[in-house]
Amino acid sequence: MRKLIVAAFISLDGVMQAPGGPQEDTSGGFTYGGWIVPYAEEVFGQAMQALFSQPFELLLGRRTYDIFASYWPKVKDSSEDFSIANLFNSVPKHVATHTPATLDWHNSHSLGADVTAAVRALKQQDGANLLTQGSSDLVQQLLSAGLVDELQLLIHPLLLGHGKRLFGDDAAAAAFTLQHSQVSPKGVVIARYVRAGEVQTGSF
Repeated sequence: MRKLIVAAFISLDGVMQAPGGPQEDTSGGFTYGGWIVPYAEEVFGQAMQALFSQPFELLLGRRTYDIFASYWPKVKDSSEDFSIANLFNSVPKHVATHTPATLDWHNSHSLGADVTAAVRALKQQDGANLLTQGSSDLVQQLLSAGLVDELQLLIHPLLLGHGKRLFGDDAAAAAFTLQHSQVSPKGVVIARYVRAGEVQTGSF
């Protein structure tokens, strides 16, 4: 059985929309695209390298898939992104989509009509862990179904006010344990949380 890891850049108020650039995702009138760029530095980069250092398969929503498919296959070997491009281009990519015939990026596979059932079946298999990138709608669906085993979050010290969020109102209640944390020189909290069973309650 393999784990499902949600990796996300988020703001203090939980927004994860368009972290990488102004035109990445402007839906809903979002105007803060590229909000992680001022916080990128060596510790930030090391955290990303560590995330991709273990075997993984990508689990993507359709919008994120299209953004990735338009970029990563075109990265040249002289680019600083080339090592990540090699990984993303080669690993299996499992995609939530209504149009599977248009999945042209190498090694891409549709999750089919029942995404939750498909992901649950993938988790039961042997193999590399399943890793999300972006894909807020898909991630909320996975959280609602209780399928997420780890959260690897890069929490940025800013409020965005509106935009697509990591957590929806229907996320299944669960406890998580903080396994590792680090703070970058620019104040990004890098935190790894592992599922730890049911929520415990009490009183004072």
